[in-house]
Amino acid sequence: MTDHPLAPRVAAYLATKIPGASDLTVEAMERISGGASRETYRFRARWREAGESRERRMILRRDPPASLIETERRVEFAAYRAFHGSAVPVPEMLWLEEDPAHLDHPFFIAEELAGLQASPQMLLAGGYDAALPKVAERKWTILGEIAKADPKALGLTEVIPAPPLDGCWRRELDYWEAVFDRDQAEPLPIARAAIRWLRAHPPPPAQKLSVVHGDYRTGNFLYDEAGEIHGVLDWEMAHLGDPLEDLAWGFNPIWEFGRGLAGGLLPRERAIAIWEQASGLKADPQALHWWILFNCVKGQAIWVGSAGAFIKGGNKAPIMIYPAWWLLNAQDRAILKVMGKL
Repeated sequence: MTDHPLAPRVAAYLATKIPGASDLTVEAMERISGGASRETYRFRARWREAGESRERRMILRRDPPASLIETERRVEFAAYRAFHGSAVPVPEMLWLEEDPAHLDHPFFIAEELAGLQASPQMLLAGGYDAALPKVAERKWTILGEIAKADPKALGLTEVIPAPPLDGCWRRELDYWEAVFDRDQAEPLPIARAAIRWLRAHPPPPAQKLSVVHGDYRTGNFLYDEAGEIHGVLDWEMAHLGDPLEDLAWGFNPIWEFGRGLAGGLLPRERAIAIWEQASGLKADPQALHWWILFNCVKGQAIWVGSAGAFIKGGNKAPIMIYPAWWLLNAQDRAILKVMGKL
Protein backbone atom coordinates (compact mmCIF):
# COMPACT_ATOMS: atom_id res chain seq x y z
CA MET A 1 0.00 0.00 0.00
CA THR A 2 1.34 3.44 -0.95
CA ASP A 3 1.97 5.68 2.00
CA HIS A 4 -0.43 8.59 2.41
CA PRO A 5 1.08 11.93 1.31
CA LEU A 6 0.56 13.30 4.82
CA ALA A 7 2.59 10.48 6.41
CA PRO A 8 6.08 12.01 6.11
CA ARG A 9 4.81 15.36 7.37
CA VAL A 10 3.15 13.72 10.37
CA ALA A 11 6.37 11.79 11.04
CA ALA A 12 8.39 15.00 10.94
CA TYR A 13 5.99 16.57 13.44
CA LEU A 14 6.06 13.59 15.81
CA ALA A 15 9.86 13.59 15.74
CA THR A 16 9.73 17.02 17.39
CA LYS A 17 7.29 15.82 20.06
CA ILE A 18 8.82 12.51 21.23
CA PRO A 19 12.09 13.18 23.08
CA GLY A 20 14.83 10.70 22.24
CA ALA A 21 13.03 9.22 19.24
CA SER A 22 15.04 8.19 16.20
CA ASP A 23 14.19 6.54 12.88
CA LEU A 24 10.55 7.61 13.33
CA THR A 25 8.17 6.55 10.58
CA VAL A 26 4.42 6.80 10.04
CA GLU A 27 2.83 3.77 8.37
CA ALA A 28 -0.57 2.46 7.28
CA MET A 29 -2.09 5.94 7.29
CA GLU A 30 -5.68 6.02 6.04
CA ARG A 31 -8.60 8.37 6.28
CA ILE A 32 -11.59 7.27 8.34
CA SER A 33 -14.82 8.07 6.52
CA GLY A 34 -17.86 9.59 8.18
CA GLY A 35 -16.54 12.64 10.00
CA ALA A 36 -17.75 15.98 8.72
CA SER A 37 -16.41 18.45 11.27
CA ARG A 38 -12.79 17.24 11.17
CA GLU A 39 -10.76 15.10 8.78
CA THR A 40 -9.88 11.94 10.71
CA TYR A 41 -6.98 9.61 9.93
CA ARG A 42 -5.57 6.52 11.64
CA PHE A 43 -1.92 5.55 11.44
CA ARG A 44 0.85 3.59 13.14
CA ALA A 45 3.98 5.39 14.39
CA ARG A 46 7.19 3.42 14.79
CA TRP A 47 10.48 4.65 16.24
CA ARG A 48 13.52 3.69 18.29
CA GLU A 49 14.03 5.09 21.78
CA ALA A 50 16.66 4.15 24.40
CA GLY A 51 17.82 1.31 22.18
CA GLU A 52 14.35 -0.25 21.90
CA SER A 53 11.75 -0.37 19.13
CA ARG A 54 8.50 1.43 19.95
CA GLU A 55 5.12 1.44 18.21
CA ARG A 56 1.85 3.21 18.85
CA ARG A 57 -1.43 3.48 16.95
CA MET A 58 -2.68 7.06 16.74
CA ILE A 59 -5.50 9.20 15.38
CA LEU A 60 -5.08 12.53 13.58
CA ARG A 61 -7.98 14.99 13.62
CA ARG A 62 -7.36 17.87 11.20
CA ASP A 63 -9.51 20.92 10.47
CA PRO A 64 -11.04 20.85 6.96
CA PRO A 65 -11.41 23.87 4.61
CA ALA A 66 -15.05 24.20 5.71
CA SER A 67 -17.00 22.13 8.19
CA LEU A 68 -20.46 20.71 8.85
CA ILE A 69 -20.29 22.68 12.09
CA GLU A 70 -17.96 25.43 13.15
CA THR A 71 -16.18 24.13 16.24
CA GLU A 72 -13.28 25.05 18.45
CA ARG A 73 -10.56 22.40 18.45
CA ARG A 74 -9.09 23.71 21.73
CA VAL A 75 -12.41 23.09 23.47
CA GLU A 76 -12.70 19.60 22.00
CA PHE A 77 -9.15 18.75 23.05
CA ALA A 78 -9.73 20.14 26.56
CA ALA A 79 -12.95 18.14 27.00
CA TYR A 80 -11.22 14.89 26.08
CA ARG A 81 -8.32 15.66 28.42
CA ALA A 82 -10.63 16.60 31.28
CA PHE A 83 -12.40 13.23 31.25
CA HIS A 84 -9.44 10.96 30.49
CA GLY A 85 -8.97 8.46 33.32
CA SER A 86 -12.43 9.19 34.77
CA ALA A 87 -15.72 7.27 34.80
CA VAL A 88 -16.26 8.70 31.29
CA PRO A 89 -14.07 6.61 28.94
CA VAL A 90 -12.25 8.64 26.29
CA PRO A 91 -9.06 8.16 24.26
CA GLU A 92 -5.93 9.89 25.50
CA MET A 93 -5.13 13.21 23.82
CA LEU A 94 -1.46 13.57 22.92
CA TRP A 95 -0.77 16.87 21.12
CA LEU A 96 -2.78 19.90 20.03
CA GLU A 97 -1.26 21.95 17.20
CA GLU A 98 -2.82 25.21 16.11
CA ASP A 99 -0.01 26.33 13.79
CA PRO A 100 -1.15 25.42 10.25
CA ALA A 101 2.44 25.33 8.99
CA HIS A 102 2.85 21.64 9.84
CA LEU A 103 -0.16 20.11 8.02
CA ASP A 104 -1.79 23.13 6.31
CA HIS A 105 -4.56 23.26 8.92
CA PRO A 106 -4.67 23.02 12.75
CA PHE A 107 -4.98 19.51 14.15
CA PHE A 108 -4.60 17.27 17.16
CA ILE A 109 -3.27 13.75 17.65
CA ALA A 110 -4.70 11.14 20.03
CA GLU A 111 -4.25 7.48 20.82
CA GLU A 112 -6.29 5.04 18.76
CA LEU A 113 -8.61 2.68 20.62
CA ALA A 114 -8.28 -0.23 18.18
CA GLY A 115 -10.42 -3.34 17.69
CA LEU A 116 -13.73 -1.67 18.58
CA GLN A 117 -16.84 -0.63 16.66
CA ALA A 118 -18.77 2.64 16.44
CA SER A 119 -21.34 1.94 13.71
CA PRO A 120 -24.98 2.12 14.88
CA GLN A 121 -26.02 0.10 11.83
CA MET A 122 -23.71 -2.74 12.83
CA LEU A 123 -24.83 -2.52 16.45
CA LEU A 124 -28.51 -2.74 15.52
CA ALA A 125 -28.29 -5.25 12.65
CA GLY A 126 -28.82 -8.31 14.86
CA GLY A 127 -25.33 -9.57 15.57
CA TYR A 128 -25.08 -7.63 18.84
CA ASP A 129 -28.61 -8.25 20.14
CA ALA A 130 -27.38 -10.07 23.25
CA ALA A 131 -25.18 -7.09 24.14
CA LEU A 132 -27.77 -4.34 23.56
CA PRO A 133 -29.03 -4.20 27.18
CA LYS A 134 -25.44 -3.70 28.42
CA VAL A 135 -24.73 -1.06 25.76
CA ALA A 136 -27.89 0.81 26.73
CA GLU A 137 -27.11 0.69 30.46
CA ARG A 138 -23.56 1.90 29.89
CA LYS A 139 -24.60 4.56 27.36
CA TRP A 140 -26.92 6.44 29.70
CA THR A 141 -24.84 5.76 32.80
CA ILE A 142 -21.86 7.43 31.14
CA LEU A 143 -24.03 10.35 30.06
CA GLY A 144 -25.13 10.68 33.68
CA GLU A 145 -21.48 10.80 34.75
CA ILE A 146 -20.86 13.62 32.26
CA ALA A 147 -23.83 15.54 33.66
CA LYS A 148 -22.72 14.94 37.26
CA ALA A 149 -19.15 16.17 36.70
CA ASP A 150 -18.09 19.57 38.01
CA PRO A 151 -16.84 21.72 35.10
CA LYS A 152 -14.84 23.95 37.43
CA ALA A 153 -13.09 21.01 39.11
CA LEU A 154 -12.25 19.66 35.65
CA GLY A 155 -10.65 22.99 34.73
CA LEU A 156 -13.09 23.52 31.88
CA THR A 157 -14.50 26.84 33.09
CA GLU A 158 -11.08 28.30 32.22
CA VAL A 159 -11.46 27.16 28.60
CA ILE A 160 -15.21 27.21 27.90
CA PRO A 161 -17.60 30.15 28.58
CA ALA A 162 -20.02 29.46 31.43
CA PRO A 163 -23.52 30.86 30.84
CA PRO A 164 -25.87 31.73 33.71
CA LEU A 165 -28.24 28.91 34.64
CA ASP A 166 -31.23 30.85 33.32
CA GLY A 167 -29.43 31.71 30.08
CA CYS A 168 -28.37 28.28 28.83
CA TRP A 169 -31.40 27.79 26.62
CA ARG A 170 -31.29 31.24 25.04
CA ARG A 171 -27.61 31.04 24.14
CA GLU A 172 -28.05 27.71 22.37
CA LEU A 173 -31.24 28.71 20.56
CA ASP A 174 -29.71 32.00 19.42
CA TYR A 175 -26.64 30.19 18.12
CA TRP A 176 -28.48 27.60 16.04
CA GLU A 177 -31.10 30.04 14.74
CA ALA A 178 -28.19 32.13 13.44
CA VAL A 179 -27.03 29.08 11.45
CA PHE A 180 -30.39 29.05 9.65
CA ASP A 181 -30.11 32.78 9.00
CA ARG A 182 -26.65 32.32 7.51
CA ASP A 183 -26.89 29.04 5.62
CA GLN A 184 -30.45 28.21 4.61
CA ALA A 185 -30.86 27.75 0.87
CA GLU A 186 -34.66 27.62 0.99
CA PRO A 187 -37.44 28.57 3.44
CA LEU A 188 -37.70 26.40 6.56
CA PRO A 189 -41.24 27.02 7.84
CA ILE A 190 -41.42 24.00 10.16
CA ALA A 191 -38.13 24.74 11.93
CA ARG A 192 -39.00 28.45 12.16
CA ALA A 193 -42.38 27.60 13.73
CA ALA A 194 -40.62 25.42 16.29
CA ILE A 195 -38.23 28.26 17.11
CA ARG A 196 -41.17 30.62 17.71
CA TRP A 197 -42.72 28.06 20.09
CA LEU A 198 -39.42 27.54 21.92
CA ARG A 199 -39.01 31.28 22.50
CA ALA A 200 -42.59 31.63 23.69
CA HIS A 201 -42.26 28.71 26.16
CA PRO A 202 -38.75 28.88 27.67
CA PRO A 203 -37.65 26.08 30.00
CA PRO A 204 -36.81 26.61 33.69
CA PRO A 205 -33.22 27.48 34.60
CA ALA A 206 -30.76 24.60 34.47
CA GLN A 207 -30.61 22.64 37.75
CA LYS A 208 -26.79 22.80 37.51
CA LEU A 209 -24.11 23.87 35.08
CA SER A 210 -22.82 20.74 33.34
CA VAL A 211 -20.44 19.73 30.63
CA VAL A 212 -22.61 19.16 27.57
CA HIS A 213 -21.08 16.74 25.06
CA GLY A 214 -23.34 18.14 22.35
CA ASP A 215 -23.59 15.06 20.12
CA TYR A 216 -24.03 12.15 22.54
CA ARG A 217 -25.87 9.51 20.50
CA THR A 218 -25.64 5.94 19.33
CA GLY A 219 -22.83 6.06 16.77
CA ASN A 220 -20.49 8.32 18.72
CA PHE A 221 -19.03 5.77 21.12
CA LEU A 222 -16.80 2.72 20.71
CA TYR A 223 -18.25 -0.61 21.90
CA ASP A 224 -17.16 -4.24 22.01
CA GLU A 225 -18.97 -7.57 21.56
CA ALA A 226 -19.74 -7.77 25.29
CA GLY A 227 -21.57 -4.43 25.22
CA GLU A 228 -18.92 -2.41 27.08
CA ILE A 229 -18.29 1.16 25.92
CA HIS A 230 -14.59 1.98 25.75
CA GLY A 231 -14.55 5.48 24.32
CA VAL A 232 -16.93 8.41 23.91
CA LEU A 233 -16.01 10.26 20.73
CA ASP A 234 -16.85 13.46 18.82
CA TRP A 235 -16.65 16.15 21.48
CA GLU A 236 -16.41 18.91 18.89
CA MET A 237 -19.66 20.55 20.05
CA ALA A 238 -18.82 20.33 23.76
CA HIS A 239 -19.86 23.34 25.85
CA LEU A 240 -21.16 24.22 29.31
CA GLY A 241 -24.91 24.33 29.76
CA ASP A 242 -28.07 22.55 30.88
CA PRO A 243 -27.51 18.80 31.36
CA LEU A 244 -30.99 18.13 29.95
CA GLU A 245 -29.72 19.33 26.58
CA ASP A 246 -27.42 16.30 26.32
CA LEU A 247 -30.08 13.87 27.50
CA ALA A 248 -32.60 15.26 25.03
CA TRP A 249 -30.25 15.11 22.02
CA GLY A 250 -30.41 11.32 22.19
CA PHE A 251 -34.23 11.51 22.10
CA ASN A 252 -34.34 13.27 18.73
CA PRO A 253 -36.58 10.82 16.81
CA ILE A 254 -34.06 10.47 13.97
CA TRP A 255 -31.69 8.72 16.39
CA GLU A 256 -34.25 5.95 16.90
CA PHE A 257 -33.02 4.45 13.61
CA GLY A 258 -36.57 3.39 12.77
CA ARG A 259 -36.86 1.17 15.87
CA GLY A 260 -39.13 3.36 18.02
CA LEU A 261 -36.62 3.19 20.89
CA ALA A 262 -34.33 5.82 22.39
CA GLY A 263 -31.06 5.58 20.52
CA GLY A 264 -32.47 2.46 18.88
CA LEU A 265 -31.80 0.67 22.17
CA LEU A 266 -34.55 0.88 24.81
CA PRO A 267 -37.70 2.79 25.85
CA ARG A 268 -37.14 6.46 26.68
CA GLU A 269 -38.48 6.08 30.24
CA ARG A 270 -35.82 3.48 31.02
CA ALA A 271 -33.07 5.66 29.54
CA ILE A 272 -34.21 8.57 31.71
CA ALA A 273 -34.23 6.38 34.83
CA ILE A 274 -30.65 5.18 34.18
CA TRP A 275 -29.50 8.76 33.57
CA GLU A 276 -31.21 10.08 36.71
CA GLN A 277 -29.66 7.39 38.88
CA ALA A 278 -26.17 8.00 37.49
CA SER A 279 -26.33 11.81 37.50
CA GLY A 280 -28.28 12.42 40.70
CA LEU A 281 -30.37 14.88 38.68
CA LYS A 282 -34.02 14.95 37.66
CA ALA A 283 -35.44 15.11 34.15
CA ASP A 284 -38.49 17.36 34.52
CA PRO A 285 -40.87 16.21 31.75
CA GLN A 286 -41.79 19.70 30.53
CA ALA A 287 -38.20 20.91 30.52
CA LEU A 288 -37.09 17.74 28.77
CA HIS A 289 -39.79 18.23 26.12
CA TRP A 290 -38.45 21.74 25.44
CA TRP A 291 -34.93 20.41 25.01
CA ILE A 292 -36.05 17.54 22.76
CA LEU A 293 -37.77 20.01 20.43
CA PHE A 294 -34.75 22.30 20.62
CA ASN A 295 -32.50 19.40 19.61
CA CYS A 296 -34.69 18.67 16.61
CA VAL A 297 -34.17 22.30 15.57
CA LYS A 298 -30.44 22.01 16.29
CA GLY A 299 -30.26 18.86 14.19
CA GLN A 300 -31.94 20.65 11.29
CA ALA A 301 -29.50 23.55 11.66
CA ILE A 302 -26.58 21.11 11.45
CA TRP A 303 -27.92 19.55 8.22
CA VAL A 304 -28.57 23.03 6.77
CA GLY A 305 -25.11 24.17 7.84
CA SER A 306 -23.59 21.10 6.23
CA ALA A 307 -25.22 21.95 2.93
CA GLY A 308 -24.07 25.55 3.33
CA ALA A 309 -20.47 24.42 3.78
CA PHE A 310 -20.79 22.37 0.58
CA ILE A 311 -22.49 25.11 -1.45
CA LYS A 312 -20.63 28.18 -0.20
CA GLY A 313 -17.76 27.01 2.00
CA GLY A 314 -15.58 25.28 -0.56
CA ASN A 315 -15.76 21.79 1.00
CA LYS A 316 -17.00 19.48 -1.78
CA ALA A 317 -16.60 16.23 0.16
CA PRO A 318 -19.75 14.08 -0.35
CA ILE A 319 -20.20 13.76 3.44
CA MET A 320 -21.02 17.49 3.52
CA ILE A 321 -24.09 17.29 1.27
CA TYR A 322 -25.25 13.79 2.23
CA PRO A 323 -26.75 14.68 5.65
CA ALA A 324 -28.87 17.43 4.08
CA TRP A 325 -30.08 15.16 1.28
CA TRP A 326 -30.80 12.31 3.70
CA LEU A 327 -32.14 14.06 6.79
CA LEU A 328 -33.82 17.41 6.04
CA ASN A 329 -37.25 15.87 5.44
CA ALA A 330 -36.84 13.33 8.26
CA GLN A 331 -35.87 16.11 10.67
CA ASP A 332 -38.91 18.19 9.68
CA ARG A 333 -41.10 15.18 10.42
CA ALA A 334 -39.34 14.71 13.77
CA ILE A 335 -40.06 18.35 14.67
CA LEU A 336 -43.73 17.89 13.81
CA LYS A 337 -43.86 14.64 15.82
CA VAL A 338 -42.42 16.28 18.94
CA MET A 339 -44.82 19.24 18.54
CA GLY A 340 -47.78 16.86 18.23
CA LYS A 341 -48.50 18.09 14.71
CA LEU A 342 -47.62 15.03 12.63
